[in-house]
Amino acid sequence: MNTTNQNIEELIKLCKENNQKAQFEVYNRYCKAMYNVAYRIVKDEHFAQDVMQEGFLKAFTKINDYRQEVAFGAWLKKIIVNYSIDFYKKNNAFQMEDLNKTLYKIEENDTILSDNIDLNSLKVKQVIDAISGLKDNYRMVLTLFYIEGYDQEEISEILNISYPNCRTTLSRAKESLRKKLEEDL
Repeated sequence: MNTTNQNIEELIKLCKENNQKAQFEVYNRYCKAMYNVAYRIVKDEHFAQDVMQEGFLKAFTKINDYRQEVAFGAWLKKIIVNYSIDFYKKNNAFQMEDLNKTLYKIEENDTILSDNIDLNSLKVKQVIDAISGLKDNYRMVLTLFYIEGYDQEEISEILNISYPNCRTTLSRAKESLRKKLEEDL
């Protein structure tokens, strides 16, 4: 059977048998999405490509650990996110202490946009550009929360910070994003 027509479960089974055609097909199916994940974190096209490829290599070497408890794409995405964050920390002097300094009394205001911003006039590119212009710890938390879809507990685990610190950082990041969007309009 041609690997292009196979469903992902069959491809994973073949990958576990080190079938290179199946690995190539899995790579082709997921590479664009995983590149986008890596790029949003490392902020460099070439590094994102490297991180994505390293992530795929790790995924294929650890494919026997995949137990189908979550969708394969989610499992792969977690690998790419972790590789991206590790790369970013190593290469951009991203210090966890910076995140810890943001701990303060948590405010319950969880709105990202104020009445001054017309939601209909915002474009996705504007929001993503605004996020990318924020401090690294804010950009990282907002990317993981809004774009990658991780919840606060998962983010605190990924970034190795406390849950209250994650909530605080996310709250501050949302406020900073709101202000940046208001300035840009």
